[in-house]
Amino acid sequence: MFERFQSSSVDREGVRLHTRIGGKGPALLLLHGHPQTQAMWHRVAPELARHFTVVLMDLRGYGDSGRPPAQADHGAYSKREMALDAQAVMAHHGFAQFDVLAHDRGARVAHRLVADHADAVGRVMLLDIAPTLAMYEHTTEAFARAYWHWFFLIQPAPLPESLIESDPARYVRSVLGSRHAGLAAFDPAALAEYQRCAAVAGSATAICEDYRASAGIDLEHDRADLALGKRLRQPLRVLWGQHGTVNRCFDVLPLWRERADQVTGRTLPCGHYIAEEAPDALIDEALTFFTA
Repeated sequence: MFERFQSSSVDREGVRLHTRIGGKGPALLLLHGHPQTQAMWHRVAPELARHFTVVLMDLRGYGDSGRPPAQADHGAYSKREMALDAQAVMAHHGFAQFDVLAHDRGARVAHRLVADHADAVGRVMLLDIAPTLAMYEHTTEAFARAYWHWFFLIQPAPLPESLIESDPARYVRSVLGSRHAGLAAFDPAALAEYQRCAAVAGSATAICEDYRASAGIDLEHDRADLALGKRLRQPLRVLWGQHGTVNRCFDVLPLWRERADQVTGRTLPCGHYIAEEAPDALIDEALTFFTA
């Protein structure tokens, strides 16, 4: 899926980070969502690499990146730590400044990356999320039913881990297939990759810790930013699926405008998995936004 990209590994404080790089031009970092890997960009990255130096990475706990052990405060999987991972990957590839295109969990990492390392990041495009704190604070029955995994994965160990480990492929198919486009949206090779990586030892713990961090330490970091009046200064473009839960349950642009100064965005005619359901529309949006 990434024939013209070069693979490498970056070590950050003992955590291996799997990365690929390809293309030429300004640096653009792509961050994936759950329960996926960098393979989710296979319909988008080759075209973007004609215009940018595209860097892909597997978040810690996902893909072929490392899976550090759980901590009592879930801090090993905080978006602050993941943002430091992203910065280390870009430094490894020689980039002190870069733009970011990110989806789902990766978009939450991108939010923290911009908040903590504003000088490193230029433009940011976030796919199908509202701010994490806002999504928890505005949770409704409709949201809880659609995003059941948010509340399942944060339950105390080892129950959710044990259920995932009993059949990792079934878990992946259940999450991906329950959205607007079903499993038909995914290339068989990409789906096989998601299933392979979910079966890697430690994946279930890592997935749960990612979500436990988002429901705990990440919210502490977000609330601290709000208390300080800290806002995102970079141009921020937010895209979300017309047929997705985020569109049904949240007023996306006003929520982001509470956190950022320069926000634009719109829906796309798809569900949650924009890069795989509407790749051409996403490519057009990215080229327009990142070359402005």
